[in-house]
Amino acid sequence: MNFALGMLLLLVLTGGIWLLDRLILAPRREARVRSALAEVEPKLALKPGESSADYQARRDSVLADVHQSVGREPWWVEYSKSFFPVILLVFVLRSFLVEPFKIPSGSMIPTLLVGDFILVNKYTYGIRLPVINAKVLEINQPKRGEVMVFRYPDNPSLDYIKRVIGVPGDVVAYRDKRLSVNGQPVPLTPAGTFEYLEGGLNYVQAERFSERLGEADHSVLVNPKVPTIQLAGVHQFPNRENCAYREDGFECKVPSGHYFLMGDNRDSSSDSRYWGFVPERNIVGKAFMIWWNFGDFSRVGTRIH
Repeated sequence: MNFALGMLLLLVLTGGIWLLDRLILAPRREARVRSALAEVEPKLALKPGESSADYQARRDSVLADVHQSVGREPWWVEYSKSFFPVILLVFVLRSFLVEPFKIPSGSMIPTLLVGDFILVNKYTYGIRLPVINAKVLEINQPKRGEVMVFRYPDNPSLDYIKRVIGVPGDVVAYRDKRLSVNGQPVPLTPAGTFEYLEGGLNYVQAERFSERLGEADHSVLVNPKVPTIQLAGVHQFPNRENCAYREDGFECKVPSGHYFLMGDNRDSSSDSRYWGFVPERNIVGKAFMIWWNFGDFSRVGTRIH
C-alpha cells in the first residue's frame, strides 16, 4: 500500500476514535463512575476506632477501584489516543515538509550511492495535498540541475530520483555522450575515472566529468563502451512525437507542464530518454541532503547538488 495513504487511513482511524471518545464514550464513563460512587459513598463511613489516616487511605483505595473498574478506557481507545498525535506529527512532516527516501539503484552515481538515505524538501515546488498529490499553493518551479524525486510516469506507485535537465519549452539534445540544452552545449570538464560495483556483482570503471547545469557543478559518469542511446529500450510514451531518435543520440522538446530528467550515471540510468517526460503532477520534491549511509558515515550530512 502507498505509505501516505496508509498513514492517512491510520490518522483517520485513530483520530476518529479519539473524537468518538471525547464526545460520547468519555461522558458515558464519567456518568457510570458518578453512579457507582453514589452507591459506594454511604458505605465509606468512618469505622469505630479507625484513625483519620486509615479512613482516608481506605476511602482512596475504594474510589480508585471504582474508577479502575468502571471508568477505565477500553484498550483500543487508549492506544488510539496515544498514537494519534504521533501519527499526526509524522503525517504532517512527511506530507508537507520533509520526507526520507533510500537510494535503491546506481543511476545517480557518483552524486548518490546505493544505500544513501536522503531527505527531500516537500514544499519547495509547491504545497501539495497528500495521496492525490494535487498542488494547492505555488511556490517555486523546478530548475535545471536540481535533483528531483517524482512518481514514475509508467507506475506512479514508484518513486524515482533523477536530475532535471530540461524544463517546459527546452530543447534537450544528447549526441555522442554530449548534452546540450536549447542549442548550447552543457560545459563538461574531465575529472578522472570512477569505479563502482554494479548490481553487487561486477566492477565498472567509467569516465568522470564535472558538468555545469544550473547554479552548481555536479559529477556525471560516462562509459565509452556503452552506446549513447539504446534504441530498443525506448518506450512509446505521451508526447513522443516531440523527440527524434538516431543511432548517435536524440533530441526532445519538453512540452508544457512537463520536465526532462536524466541520471548522473548516464549509461546506467532508465530515465526520460527511454520512458518520456515527467508531468508536473508527478513531482514529489527536491532532494537536498544525505542524512545516513550505513556503509559510509562520511556521507552523512552531505548536501546534494
